[in-house]
Amino acid sequence: MDKFALVLVIVGALNWLLVGLFQFDLVAALFGGQDALLSRVVYTLVGIAGVWCISLLFRDRDKVATNDKNRV
Repeated sequence: MDKFALVLVIVGALNWLLVGLFQFDLVAALFGGQDALLSRVVYTLVGIAGVWCISLLFRDRDKVATNDKNRV
């Protein structure tokens, strides 16, 4: 789930980069405009992923690394 959320956040960041530099909204261009249902779904998923990624800031990296080693 963390990797999926991170990918969506990166997609959102790249989209904002395009908006900022070129006034071009890639999501809107691909899915039929900002008001199109599919565009709104993508925007919503990116927003939820951003909220999810906030939790990454507060996780204990040592604990996660230990759990990953135990799985191998």
